[in-house]
Amino acid sequence: MFTHASIPSVLLTEPVALDLVNSRFHLPEGWMDLLDHPEHRTEWLTAESARLGIFAAPVAARSEKVAAAIKTVREHVAAAIEPARQGKKPPARALSELNGALRAAPAVPQARWDGSTVVATTDRAGPLSLRLAAGFAEAAVELFADPAIRRVRRCDAPSCVILFLPRNPNRRWCTPTVCGNRARVARYYLRHKAAQADG
Repeated sequence: MFTHASIPSVLLTEPVALDLVNSRFHLPEGWMDLLDHPEHRTEWLTAESARLGIFAAPVAARSEKVAAAIKTVREHVAAAIEPARQGKKPPARALSELNGALRAAPAVPQARWDGSTVVATTDRAGPLSLRLAAGFAEAAVELFADPAIRRVRRCDAPSCVILFLPRNPNRRWCTPTVCGNRARVARYYLRHKAAQADG
């Protein structure tokens, strides 16, 4: 069973837009969606909302309305990311829906006193579900517009769907201790079996 403690760090440490797409992934027992399970969603969303600068209280993170809004954005990010990383035009509907999510919770500049000076911040207007959806949409648009999008890779493990932005150009797996080990074991098995067949 998939538990809190076993949420792989790769699902919380890539660029936010990739973490969003990676929140639905494949396990040996089948597909897992962190947004379907209130406990997993709360843990994942608490970490991601902090990165977005949008406070999501655990109670709010358990909301199905919040989950539905984020899933909608995830669907459009997933549709756009593959062509974007290949330098191709993403589907018009995906871009339109991401723009719609941004318009639904507009960013509003704010002046705040930080104790010693006035600082400029940006807050989003609207209910939490729309603010979070807009935050994820903004993260996706920023990634799509960044030349780094062309370096985004899918894990080389055959059954893995995790996307990552490699800091090392030789990185091939989402996690070397899981997918990397499985690939090495599989290669060893094939070499060993081939050597036995030749002998």
